[in-house]
Amino acid sequence: MIDVRPCTTADEIVQAITPVFHYFGVVPNSPDQDRFVPFVEPSRAFIVHESGEAVAGCASFPFELTVPGGVVRAAGLSVVGVRPTHRRRGILRQMMRAQLDDVHRRGEPVGYLWASEDTIYGQFGYGLASLAVGLDVAKADTAFARPFVSRAELRMVETDAALEPMSQVYDRVRREHPGMVSRNPDWWRHRRLADPEHRRMGGGVLNRVVLSYDGRPEGYALYRIHQEMALGSTNGFVSVIEAIGATDEATRDIWRFLFDIDWVARVKASLLPIDHPLILLAARPRELKLRAHDGVWVRLVDVEGALAARRLGPGEPVVIEVADEFCPWNAGRWTVSAEGAKRTTANPDLACDVTALGSAYLGGFTFRQLARAGRVQETRTGALARADSLFAVDRGVWCPEIF
Repeated sequence: MIDVRPCTTADEIVQAITPVFHYFGVVPNSPDQDRFVPFVEPSRAFIVHESGEAVAGCASFPFELTVPGGVVRAAGLSVVGVRPTHRRRGILRQMMRAQLDDVHRRGEPVGYLWASEDTIYGQFGYGLASLAVGLDVAKADTAFARPFVSRAELRMVETDAALEPMSQVYDRVRREHPGMVSRNPDWWRHRRLADPEHRRMGGGVLNRVVLSYDGRPEGYALYRIHQEMALGSTNGFVSVIEAIGATDEATRDIWRFLFDIDWVARVKASLLPIDHPLILLAARPRELKLRAHDGVWVRLVDVEGALAARRLGPGEPVVIEVADEFCPWNAGRWTVSAEGAKRTTANPDLACDVTALGSAYLGGFTFRQLARAGRVQETRTGALARADSLFAVDRGVWCPEIF
């Protein structure tokens, strides 16, 4: 007998996240628990039992997610796992049913996640909402196209000294960048600045650097050095965990600092937005060895609430017929305009599944792109252009951290 229910204690949260840790070859120890348990009230985690044994689980973080022109309450789904002994029994579907119903009851209009596998979450209404970019560049190819003299002040700091300046810079940036989520001090301490051995993945200690101008913090970097020497020369690399500048100048300067670190052969980074300035800063962008992969996924749990939270353009309204089998309360026709979304019986201009709305919601993909892929159908000429005008954004979606 399969029993899916919310957790009631912190100990049950640990049991709920244990199945997913099987796929990392470990059991969740104290540092792992510190990354989840303090940030999830028990009822936000779901545990699946069979004969009293925990065989699956998941949990969601209560996020404030930045959307174009505003913020929205969002459930950041994480640690979803089913033991391999119980696969293909419909357990994941039951668990997702319980989890999305819970998110709806809480009045959180959006679900948000990184997908462990890109074929899983579309069946539950999540749409691919961004691309994330990685780079792997040789030190010899890190020159910028335009020389400059930096006025930046840089200092290496420990965790306690890093918290205030880094959180200030991050908060300035995240309020303007769709896809970023709020972080409280405990999140910084336990998830971003902590440095337990098992998180190093063969690299060195976590380095924390603050960049300032005239004493005011404007950027920061978190990185590790993975050192390897051969015949007296380095084959090592810098692994950039997170590098953020609050201004264009600070972004340029913090990356110049990272590229200029000595005694390494390469610099590697991931989770950059598709429109990161480095692509145009670099003198040899080809040599950045850029690679793109799926980024964050978005699920509109409440179409009306989600569209009310984000800025929509001043263009003509468009009527969208939305199909949503898993959350049928969203299904139907919606008039979308600068005022948000409201139900209508008017003939539709566009038709799509809720996954397409998730892809367009943060501005990561346009309705024209979705139509070319067969994800949106235009039923009235000009509707795609009108929809793209309503959902227009001026920057790429960026979530710099896998949660």
